[in-house]
Amino acid sequence: MFDTEALLNSGGLLILLFVVYGQIGLFFCFFLPGGGFMFAAGLLIATGGFDYTVSTVCILLVIAAMAGNVTGYWFGWKTRDWIYEREDSRFLKRRYLASGENFYKKHGPVALAIGLFFPIIRTFAPIVSGIIRLNFSRFLLFTGFGSVAYVLCFVLAGYLMGTSPFLKPYLPYIIILTILVITLPVVIRINREMKKERPG
Repeated sequence: MFDTEALLNSGGLLILLFVVYGQIGLFFCFFLPGGGFMFAAGLLIATGGFDYTVSTVCILLVIAAMAGNVTGYWFGWKTRDWIYEREDSRFLKRRYLASGENFYKKHGPVALAIGLFFPIIRTFAPIVSGIIRLNFSRFLLFTGFGSVAYVLCFVLAGYLMGTSPFLKPYLPYIIILTILVITLPVVIRINREMKKERPG
């Protein structure tokens, strides 16, 4: 759907930041491929096609991801009654909100840390957090951790491939392994909490 390299070359850092912010903070932009853009950015930095350092891009993307999370939270906080009373639209559907709400109810606020790795969830979990009035400090803590992990995973994967072309055949495995290393401790914790909640 998108030629990420061409878009990054024409729009530069601003379009990259908007894609990451929009896919998290604007419900009508949930389809934007933030991971693909971040991977492409890391690759372009490594090959000299992007005039920014990898650290600068990562820091700005984490800020963009956090801004998106806060926007979604604010939107849910301000519009919770309106959201559930209105009819489904092209982009805002009750089933999307239900997915985010079920994900949160099953796994608790710690799931916000890994929610960014899942399409739909990354957009609607912050909205649900605002709707249910999740403590804002806890929300920032968990989404902050998730934002850092999400950005580093994709940008550094692209950067690694750009600086080490021989790794290209193994790249899908590297990405999967990185995601597992980041998310597995959280998944284990969630599983333990769910077992504790089960009766006898």
